[in-house]
Amino acid sequence: MSIMKASRFLPLIFALSSLSSAQWWLGQYNHIGKVAFQPDPNYKAWRNVLDYGCDNTGVVDATQCINDAIQDPGSRCGGGDVIRGTYCESSTITPALVYFPSGTYRVSGNLVMYYKTQIVGDAVNPPTFKVDANYKNDIGLAVFDSNIYIPDASGAQWHANQNNFFRQLRNVIIDMTEAPTFATGIHWQVAQATHLNNVRIRMRPKGFPGNEQQGIYAENGSGGFMSDIFIEGGKIGATLGAQQFTTRNLQISNSATAIQMVFDWVWLYTDLKITGCDVGLDMSSGGFSNQAIGSVIVADSSIQATQGILTPYAPGYSSPQSAGSLMLENVDFTGTPQAVAAAGGTASRTILAGNQKIDLWAQGNAWTTAAQPLNGQTFNGTTCSYGNTTEERRTAQEITIQRSLSPIERPAPLVDANGKWFSRSKPQYEDFSLSQISSALGSGLAGDGQTDDTVAMQNFLNSCSSSGNICYFDKGAYIITDTVNVPSNIRIVGELYSIIMGTGPNFQDVNNPRPMWRVGNRGDVGNVEIQDLMWETRGPTPGAVCMEWNVKAASPGSAGMWDAHFRIGSTAGTDLQQDRCIKTPEIPVLADDPKVAECTAAFLLLHITSDGNGYFENIWGWVSDHELDMDTRAQTNIYNGRGFLIEGDGPNWLWGTSTEHSTLYNYQWQNTRNTFAGVIQTETAYYQGNPDALIPFVPQERWGDPTFADCEQRNCARTWGARFVNSSDIYVYGSGLYNFFENYNTPICLGTETCQERMVDIQNSNNIYLWAFSTKGSEFMVSYESTPLLSWSVNRAGFCATAILFELADDES
Repeated sequence: MSIMKASRFLPLIFALSSLSSAQWWLGQYNHIGKVAFQPDPNYKAWRNVLDYGCDNTGVVDATQCINDAIQDPGSRCGGGDVIRGTYCESSTITPALVYFPSGTYRVSGNLVMYYKTQIVGDAVNPPTFKVDANYKNDIGLAVFDSNIYIPDASGAQWHANQNNFFRQLRNVIIDMTEAPTFATGIHWQVAQATHLNNVRIRMRPKGFPGNEQQGIYAENGSGGFMSDIFIEGGKIGATLGAQQFTTRNLQISNSATAIQMVFDWVWLYTDLKITGCDVGLDMSSGGFSNQAIGSVIVADSSIQATQGILTPYAPGYSSPQSAGSLMLENVDFTGTPQAVAAAGGTASRTILAGNQKIDLWAQGNAWTTAAQPLNGQTFNGTTCSYGNTTEERRTAQEITIQRSLSPIERPAPLVDANGKWFSRSKPQYEDFSLSQISSALGSGLAGDGQTDDTVAMQNFLNSCSSSGNICYFDKGAYIITDTVNVPSNIRIVGELYSIIMGTGPNFQDVNNPRPMWRVGNRGDVGNVEIQDLMWETRGPTPGAVCMEWNVKAASPGSAGMWDAHFRIGSTAGTDLQQDRCIKTPEIPVLADDPKVAECTAAFLLLHITSDGNGYFENIWGWVSDHELDMDTRAQTNIYNGRGFLIEGDGPNWLWGTSTEHSTLYNYQWQNTRNTFAGVIQTETAYYQGNPDALIPFVPQERWGDPTFADCEQRNCARTWGARFVNSSDIYVYGSGLYNFFENYNTPICLGTETCQERMVDIQNSNNIYLWAFSTKGSEFMVSYESTPLLSWSVNRAGFCATAILFELADDES
């Protein structure tokens, strides 16, 4: 059975097979998919390690055999040396899904995950990787290594950590109980569209002499999402650092230190369970005067350790002033003498006493628009207020806090039976048999990146919905030239991010945009599950809406997407690569520039309509800023109008989502309520400043587009990181909203935080809670009814500006 406890899976509305197989259907399936745009017709996307002769009895060393299966045919993306540097920064045409049937695989060296590698074990009986007593790090840092340091190259690696996309490691057990004391289970230095899922790591006991073992080592990156991770023993359960990350259901027991934070800008932990550790969560990196941790949220969790959380934060004294921001909500510290302690050893000062359940506690800069300060505490000197001739607006005032707060009520539609924020792990259909899987290629689709699959795809989806079978999109690129209607009761599984590619005249009218996939019709109630797909366009397609989501879930989480992404431009087959769309910062870009028209690739990525709602986990909407396949991997100007547009009454859950480089906005909540989001991440389009956000898309009132009519500064008309318009009851648990450039120039604006004037737009909205709210490159973090609020300069937290809370609410919290 799965490592994951069965009770954590929501019971499906669909009728499940009563058959129980000793083997997961994915391993029995005949994998006939091909990598579109790959010149080698014999290239294997799917690899079963047993086909390479790997031993799964635990007797024979399988290290070389496994690496052979991963590397086949020897030309995959990776490698580097001190003279030439990296050999291959990225590639979308050399992926591999490496499958491990159940059994025991003995390993004595690093298993190297080349670019776009998915390591997937049998979900019914996960394989065990037994790390040998003679194990050594011959090339990497861990048993599974996602990025290799080039020897003697001053820290250079195979892949830039912030661009190390498209990876999965799931359904595996790593047994390090006989391994040397220096061993590490996983080196997970990754970026977006990655997932560490359903993994158990066993290490030597924490008291074992000389034990330096650690389960996960993630020193930096730009993730990311991990879920359902179980770690036992070792010196450190997980050493973690990244720009932003979402972690759900991480359980660590009997480690000396459960989590050692290296650095972050924002990190969310929910369903964190720590037991039997000396230290639960150590945030002391950088110390009192140079804190390296931007912000951390721990919610719906329990920590049982000698010291729960270590922090060097001291209100008004530590540096940077907002670094080390921390929020605790619904955290049980029973069995922990010190819930929060000042970093400095076992005799350190208690900040928050243990042996209690914490409803809500926070440290950092909090901003409120309520009539009174939080819990009556004195305001700081920083105040932003305004009014006009017709209406007096509320005031945003800053309070530096390190204390308990009154709990904020959670809307009933967003929580589970225990009052926790609702979540649902990616379904893997362990109870399904092979006969319940339908193949796209076996049903008449071509998936070759050339043939029009529109009609065949529609027939395929209709057939799966009628039969109850899983629609399996074999690896390929499926061309559609008109809208495909996805039935409101269906399960869809892709392989290595099978591509749905929209192209043609039907997607070229910017004034009459058309969805590529329409999920359900208006008014539909149903159960839709989609995973491991990628939506792209072959441009120019200025009228393409990649997905319109109309279905309303029949029950919480029964309509949703997992590990499904939108990728626009700069990859093979898109006709939107650097040979046509290379950046031109030295040339003024005008609306009538033919290059702009040629490189306008989509209207909108994801539209959750006023009729729809859903559950969205680990979803990335990337309008590409750089080439992934052509030789020089140059930066590109690709134009998409809008990122994620969310309407309706919800409830909606966005776990670990990101949308980057759209023109008008990245996220927009419009006429909506009841959303939980944790973490969201955005980047302003790199080219903006040449042109600004009003080129090439003219704002359309019927879509609720921003007009930027209130702009007075040169740096005002820029991609909004997030907009809240006529909306309420939005709970964002961590946000990283960034602008790094002015027309691809970093020095001109980043140091002065003037790349754009304002990052978040709020209009006619209420009950908006932004926890661990971080921005970069923006003079002001918020625009409230067109007035800038929250200057970056009073919220410095290392690299970013951070407020542990911005609340737009009528009542005191």
